[in-house]
Amino acid sequence: MLLDKDRIFTNLYGLHSPSLEAAKKRGAWHLTREMLAMGPDWICDQIKASGLRGRGGAGFPTGLKWTFMPKEVRERPHYLVVNGDESEPGTCKDREIMRHDPHLFIEGCMVASRAMRAHKCYVYLRGEYIAERHAMELAIKEAYEAKLIGQDNDNGWDFDIYVHHGAGAYICGEETALLESLEGKKGQPRMKPPFPANAGLYGCPTTVNNVESIAVAPTILRRGAEWFAGFGRPNNSGTKLFCISGHVNKPCNVEEEMSITFRDLIDTHCGGIRGGWDNLKAVIPGGSSVPMVPAEQIMDAYMDFDTLRDLKSGLGTAAVIVMDKDTDLIKAIARLAYFYKHESCGQCTPCREGTGWMWRVMERMVKGEAEHDEIDTLLDVTKQVEGHTICALGDAAAWPIQGLIRHFRPEIEDRINQYRLPRAMVQGAVIAAE
Repeated sequence: MLLDKDRIFTNLYGLHSPSLEAAKKRGAWHLTREMLAMGPDWICDQIKASGLRGRGGAGFPTGLKWTFMPKEVRERPHYLVVNGDESEPGTCKDREIMRHDPHLFIEGCMVASRAMRAHKCYVYLRGEYIAERHAMELAIKEAYEAKLIGQDNDNGWDFDIYVHHGAGAYICGEETALLESLEGKKGQPRMKPPFPANAGLYGCPTTVNNVESIAVAPTILRRGAEWFAGFGRPNNSGTKLFCISGHVNKPCNVEEEMSITFRDLIDTHCGGIRGGWDNLKAVIPGGSSVPMVPAEQIMDAYMDFDTLRDLKSGLGTAAVIVMDKDTDLIKAIARLAYFYKHESCGQCTPCREGTGWMWRVMERMVKGEAEHDEIDTLLDVTKQVEGHTICALGDAAAWPIQGLIRHFRPEIEDRINQYRLPRAMVQGAVIAAE
């Protein structure tokens, strides 16, 4: 269990002021000039040594990603773009950082920009995040006035930061679709390669990172890579914000140590499962796009990237959605299928056609109006969508359905049987009457 002294986000719940002075008292903007003076290579080496993996879902090593940027700035400027388009159902962590600890985040943007030799940073906010935009703009204004950022600032690295408000499209959470939207175009993913580190925003070298990944960087550099790497299991280092919702007694956001067990996470911070542990049915451990895991597999599992990958799911954004035995899992997954059908940008045929088809079949399965062989047909279609689209939205639409069929196929079959039995009885009665 993480001790209070080791928490990075000490104002996660907004109990204190988000202002610059309050943020400084909590440790923000301390030794920033000295960290920047160490240079890009030192910053990248420290982040790599810390074991930090991207907190936006994929879990790619952050320090390694930063080193993909060109070592020299030539005719094309470098950019940092921060993905604040937090649209994954179940995920609500980045909004708390931007609302309650914006200065820690802005400092992180400056440190990360120094690592990739960028003088400008764009923060792309989800369209519905109005309060977060106001908080960010106020904090940026304070930082400019205090000469912490801007041209000829006191930290010795010219740095400008801009907040861009999206229009509420889930697809813009994909990094290249985000770049397209930021350039004023339709938010549709780009083919890769070229990757953003070579040709990103305005065709210039660009790194796109998640809010949480950026916000933890200054504290890692201040406290040391070894401190951060000391939490969690090997290859799953550090602290992590978990968003826990669903059938727990006290849903919450909490910063915890990576590799905490699911049972400890729920008992310590959420007051246990609604109705007790025997009432747990399944858990979606990383936001709506990862497959669910049945109760018996996840109860004592480590909440980290590698453990959940081995369970054929994923940590994702660590948005833990808990479902008890009263949950209609088929209906829950059908609802997610509708979400992905609605949010598909329509660029790729497997996703454009497949998400709608999968949702329609799921709606019939909710009622039991399907045949048993359609379960295998549906599974086959998810495999045809998975891995055959430009971005991962096709995968995100397919995986929840795959998880349902993998672990709860008998429940779908029972639903079909329950629907067919009354029909058979009626038909039998009609035949007998004749």
